[in-house]
Amino acid sequence: MDYDSLPAPELGHALRAVTVNLLVRDVMDQVAFLTACFGMTAHQASADFALMLHAGQPIQLHADATYAAHPLHALLPETPPRGAGIELRLHEADPDQAATAAAAFPLATVLQAPTDKPNHGLREAVILCPNGYAWVPSRRI
Repeated sequence: MDYDSLPAPELGHALRAVTVNLLVRDVMDQVAFLTACFGMTAHQASADFALMLHAGQPIQLHADATYAAHPLHALLPETPPRGAGIELRLHEADPDQAATAAAAFPLATVLQAPTDKPNHGLREAVILCPNGYAWVPSRRI
């Protein structure tokens, strides 16, 4: 699928099962964070929207202003963190590389350094992005 030229209605029809849509203060800053820390690819990236892919799975980013008429807009906090209580788990993402890359983003926080979790068979980290979402990159051990 050519995500770079796919019109919005066709993208909407192509989405299946469960997808993630994140509201962010600055789409391009979030794109930079997700590409640097987790190796995601960005498609149709603009000030208002970006479609990110991780292991073939889409994640949509929308600028806060694009949701001005949506009921969620009134619930957005003025300051991070956003998304408390949800983890965005990125399987097949290197937690060591992600934690190192997150250090380059002043408002990112490594909440848990890369750690082996033998009971789950994973090595993972917990990283709070500048928009306050908790990202959990993990690899099999």
